[in-house]
Amino acid sequence: MSGQKKTTGSNGLLAGIKKKKVKIAVMGLGYVGLPLAIEFARSGFNVIGIDPDKRKIKAIFDSQSYISDISSEDIKAVVSQGYLRATTDFSALEDIDIIFICVPTPFSKCKEPDVSYIIDASNTIVKHMKKRQMIILESTTYPGTTEEVVLPILESGGKKCGTDFHLVFSPERVDPGNRTFTIKNTPKVIGGTDETSTFLAKELYSQVISSHLVVTVSSTRIAEMTKLLENIFRSVNIALINELTFLADRMGIDIWEVITAASSKPFGFMPFYPGPGVGGHCIPVDPYYLSWKAREYDFYSKFIELAAEINLSMPRYVVSKIADALNESGKSIKGAKILAMGVAFKKNINDARNSPALKVIEELHKKEAVVSYNDPHIKSVGNGSELFCVTSGMGTIHSESITAAKLRQYDCVVILVDHDAFNIPFIVKNSKLVVDTKNVTSGIKPAKGARIVKI
Repeated sequence: MSGQKKTTGSNGLLAGIKKKKVKIAVMGLGYVGLPLAIEFARSGFNVIGIDPDKRKIKAIFDSQSYISDISSEDIKAVVSQGYLRATTDFSALEDIDIIFICVPTPFSKCKEPDVSYIIDASNTIVKHMKKRQMIILESTTYPGTTEEVVLPILESGGKKCGTDFHLVFSPERVDPGNRTFTIKNTPKVIGGTDETSTFLAKELYSQVISSHLVVTVSSTRIAEMTKLLENIFRSVNIALINELTFLADRMGIDIWEVITAASSKPFGFMPFYPGPGVGGHCIPVDPYYLSWKAREYDFYSKFIELAAEINLSMPRYVVSKIADALNESGKSIKGAKILAMGVAFKKNINDARNSPALKVIEELHKKEAVVSYNDPHIKSVGNGSELFCVTSGMGTIHSESITAAKLRQYDCVVILVDHDAFNIPFIVKNSKLVVDTKNVTSGIKPAKGARIVKI
C-alpha cells in the first residue's frame, strides 16, 4: 500500500478483497441495498443481504424481484450459484468482513433528520463485531453523521477505528428507472475516516466498477456533503423552473416551449422541467438534512429552504389547475370523477415514497373529488401490500383498468407520471378533459369538444 498508512489486519483484508474471499453483508435490501448486493454477488463475492422485512427475504429466496431495476433473472443467477443469500437474522454479521449500511434516512414531520435506522444498524453491528471488519455507510445523511453518530457507537464495544476496524462513507448514486447509468458505470465517491479505510474501500469498489470511476476524497464529511450538493443542485433548479411556471401561467406563456427553445443553446444552459412536485427518497429530503445541520453553525440556508418550499407547493398548484379546468367545463371539483395517471414518484418504477402524485390525490380527496388512479407498476396504495408504497390518505385504493368507455366516464384525467406504458394518444382520444403535468400530450389533438390543459 504505497503512500498509505498501514494498520493491524489491513493487509489481510486487502488480500481477501483482491481474491474475492471476503464475506460481504448488505444491511437493507431496498432500492440501494439490493442492486449493490446483486452487483457484488455477480462479481464473485459471497454476499448476504439482511433485512427485517420477511417479504423481501422470501422474494429473494424465490428469485422474485420487487424492484423495477432488477430482474428476477438477475436474482436467480446469483442465488442459484450460491453467491447471494438473504436473512432476517442479524447474527449473521458475526462471520462478515465487510458490512454495507443501506438503510432509509427519512425526515420527521418537523422536517428534521431521522437517522434512527442508521443508529439501529450501528448498534446491531457493534453487538456482532469482530476485528478486521470494514463498515461502509451508503445511506444519504448530513455531514458529520459517520464520525459523530456511527463511529462512537462502533467504538463503544471496545474496538478502535483504524486499528480494529475501518469506517467509510460512500454515498449511493442510485437513480431508479435509469437503464443507462447503473452501479457498474456510475462514478463512486469514497471518503474514509483514515487513509487506510479510504484505500481499502477503493480497492473493494474497484472489483465491481472500473478503478478510474472511483473518486476518493479526504474525509467522510466531504463525501457526505458531496451527496447533498448533488441533490440540492437538482432541487434548486427544479424549484426555479417551477416558479417560472407560475409566472408563465399568469402571463399566458407556454413554459414547455420556452424550455425547448432555451435548450437549443449549446453552452451555459441545462434544462429542468416542471411537474407535480419532487418525490423519492433524496431530492425532497436532502435539503432539510443540510438546512438542519447548518443551524448548528448559526447558519440559515434560506435559498435552499425556499427551493424546497416552492417544490412542496406544486401539488396544490396542480390541484388548482384541475379545479380551474373543471370550472371552465361547468363542473365543480366537489363530486368530480377524476382519474390520476400514475402514483409512482417517477416514471417506470414501482416506488411511491414521497410521491407528489399521491399528494395531488390527497388534495383532490380533501376537496371531495371522487379520485381513482391507474399505474401499471403499483397495484394498490394504502394497505401495505406493496413494498415501496405509502398510505394514500384515503384508505386502500387500487389501480383501475383503463378502457375507452371508462375514460369517457371521468370528468378529468390528470397525467401525473410519464410512464412509458401509458398510451397517451388513446387516453387523449377518449377523455373529456386532460390535465397534463408532464408535457406528454404535446402535438396530440383532443377529440372534438374535449380539452387538454398543461401546467
